[in-house]
Amino acid sequence: MSDLKNLAETLVNLTVKDVNELAAILKDEYGIEPAAAAVVVAAGGGEAAEEKTEFDVILKSAGASKLAVVKLVKDLTGAGLKEAKDMVDGAPAPIKTGISKDEAEALKKQLEEAGAEVELK
Repeated sequence: MSDLKNLAETLVNLTVKDVNELAAILKDEYGIEPAAAAVVVAAGGGEAAEEKTEFDVILKSAGASKLAVVKLVKDLTGAGLKEAKDMVDGAPAPIKTGISKDEAEALKKQLEEAGAEVELK
C-alpha cells in the first residue's frame, strides 16, 4: 500500500513534460493510449477529476415525428399537452435537469426512438 501511495504522489507531481514522456512510453512500450489520464493530470494540476453525477436532457430538435415526440415529452415530464408542445417547439430546450446518468440515458434513448435529436449535458 505504501508503494502505491508513493506512486500516486509521484504521478500527481508530474510536470506536463513528464506526463507527455510517460504517455509516449506507455504507448510505445506497452500499447496503452493514456490520453485521458494525461489530460486529467495536465488540466487538473494533478487533482483527480470528479465524475459528473447529474445530467440534463436537452431536446435539440423534434425530427420528423413531432407529434410522437410531443406525446413522449408529455408522458416523460408530466407536463400538459400545451406545455409539452411548447417545449418541443422551443427546441433546443431542457426536458429534465439534474437527473442520474442512467435515467438521462434512458430518456435520451426513448426520445431518439421517437425520432428526436437529444443531447446530454
